[in-house]
Amino acid sequence: MSERAPFLNKTYGAYYHREQPAPDEELTRVGPGTPCGEYLRRFWQPVAVAEELGELPRRIRILGEDLVVFRSRSGEVGLLELHCPHRGTSLEFGLIEEQGIRCCYHAWLFGVDGRILEMPGHEDSTLKDRLCHGAYPVHEYAGLVFAYMGPPEKQPPFPILDTFELPGYRMAVRPPSIWKCNWLQVKENSMDPAHLAYLHTLPGSEGFTEDFRALPEWDWMETPLGMVYIDTRRNGERVWVRTADFILPNIHQFPPNAAPMAARNSITRPDATVWAVPLDDTHTMQIGYYRAPEGREPRRGAGFGQDDSRSYEERQRVPGDHDAQVSIHNGLSRHGLEHLTAIDRGIIMMRSMIRNGVRAVSGNMELDYPTLRDDGPIPTYCHDQMVPGYPMAETPEDDRKLLRTVAHDAVARAVREGLAA
Repeated sequence: MSERAPFLNKTYGAYYHREQPAPDEELTRVGPGTPCGEYLRRFWQPVAVAEELGELPRRIRILGEDLVVFRSRSGEVGLLELHCPHRGTSLEFGLIEEQGIRCCYHAWLFGVDGRILEMPGHEDSTLKDRLCHGAYPVHEYAGLVFAYMGPPEKQPPFPILDTFELPGYRMAVRPPSIWKCNWLQVKENSMDPAHLAYLHTLPGSEGFTEDFRALPEWDWMETPLGMVYIDTRRNGERVWVRTADFILPNIHQFPPNAAPMAARNSITRPDATVWAVPLDDTHTMQIGYYRAPEGREPRRGAGFGQDDSRSYEERQRVPGDHDAQVSIHNGLSRHGLEHLTAIDRGIIMMRSMIRNGVRAVSGNMELDYPTLRDDGPIPTYCHDQMVPGYPMAETPEDDRKLLRTVAHDAVARAVREGLAA
């Protein structure tokens, strides 16, 4: 954990604040052999959009490793180490063939599993029968290519969340966007409901209604998958309970928010499932799925404020999630400079959960996560609902307590009994 910077208690005191504490090495470093990198490698991670694998291989970087992803002419997807084991030529210039990919330099042919299939000019050599090129297992699902980059003997089944096949919903790929910052500060946003009431209600922001201008009650709860935040507001004698998932180690789901409270009459499941996949310590890929009820199109594109596609001036005038998160300490947050308060309880909980997982892997302990077991569709808890029958309490403080109780009970029931679409 990082050291604390001096606590400034006098004005014009920047002189005493010039030496910055180091980043939290345990949670922010993701390369091979790092504690967090080895933890993240125990899970299936989305690495590419399936339809983008065409006639040419694609060079990618995931968890600090340079790789090449391609689809063979027979339709199999391969994810290999970037450099040919012969002389080191990059396979991004390789030739895709029926059985795999051929290095452009001396025509060695590799299968999607890393086997060396041909070594032209060396037909009498037994090297190809003894040597393999580095390859990772992949799984193609609903338009995305996922990879498992951990120890082969620890490979889990591919997890199917209950939101992947929700009755009455359509699902579409959320195209990747690259954020020039550490994965953790991207993911922490998912457990920070306070930013909804501030960042997303700036004049000119898109996607949020006037309902979000009124400060709600916020709470956080652990779940079998990780945790949720609960954002609770009053609507007459109804209580609006809005719940977002954080699924260990790097998935979040959040419910839609465009419809006004008055129009909400049933349980609504998430409109997005998003992974924050570290490319390296200072670059992160947001990728996943959007969904919408049948009859409505899932949203397209990254969404307002979710990339740097607007001009710098536009982003200064109306910042979005991307701008707020990428600008944290120049892309690699330094926790020793932070001053957390009560509204940051979710961030504290989340960091603790991830740290526990990192230390479990470092200590050669087994991770007992539902996403690592073959138990069928995995229940998730992201939703929003209107709970009727709760007139306002006598005092504002009593009403805040009432809202928190109603919300806590609603989410506990969802965890206990599951959710209906």
